[in-house]
Amino acid sequence: VFCFPDPRTDPWPLVYSPIPVTLVFTSYLFVVALGPSCMRQRRQLELRAPLLIYNLAMVALSSYMFYEFLVTSFLANYSYLCQPVDYTRSELGMRMARVCWWFFFSKVIELLDTVFLILCKKQEQVTFLHVYHHGSMLFNWWSGVKYVPGGQAFFIGMLNSFVHIFMYGYYALASLGPRMRRHLWWKRYLTILQLCQFVAIAAHSSYNLFTECPFPDGFNIAVFLYVLSLLALFLHFYYRTYVRGKQ
Repeated sequence: VFCFPDPRTDPWPLVYSPIPVTLVFTSYLFVVALGPSCMRQRRQLELRAPLLIYNLAMVALSSYMFYEFLVTSFLANYSYLCQPVDYTRSELGMRMARVCWWFFFSKVIELLDTVFLILCKKQEQVTFLHVYHHGSMLFNWWSGVKYVPGGQAFFIGMLNSFVHIFMYGYYALASLGPRMRRHLWWKRYLTILQLCQFVAIAAHSSYNLFTECPFPDGFNIAVFLYVLSLLALFLHFYYRTYVRGKQ
């Protein structure tokens, strides 16, 4: 199943071919590579209003996707242990496929995170973890929507959307300026929430490698290995920021 595109989503925008998403990724790398040098002789931009609007819009989009994943999986009686993809054109099957596409498209929008950091001359925050996470999610979810839009993958999208409600909520508050700093004491717990997310996804994807489940093992293996890499990088970030940083 994993080798053949889903005929329902295959013609959809950005999904029909790997070329559009590759062009988006290549453009992103150009911005990462050339953006800081272009901003070197320029003043940092004051983007308080655009950042607030962007982050609140991402909170709204994440809330919508979480709702759609949760409600559709409930109505379709999805299993959290083993859920094959519903390749039919049923109402709920198409509804799940559509929210998977929106989740993939949200990863394209989230590349603006990096653009805003560069425009605000916060290049030190454009780390390997930042670029790796943003860039790799594009291709991960492009393949997810093209081949397995639903099934086990719904859990990843639902959990990540939930975490992003809080993450972009934090960014929205932070965009209001230094006076909000005393209200952002929970940044450490946001990182812990992200780490818990990765552990849950690793457990969820690895479970089906040891059980009989009609969902592609190749996809679960790819998810498991990818999430381990994120777990390692985020643990390193957590140690560097909250443990060594405190010392």
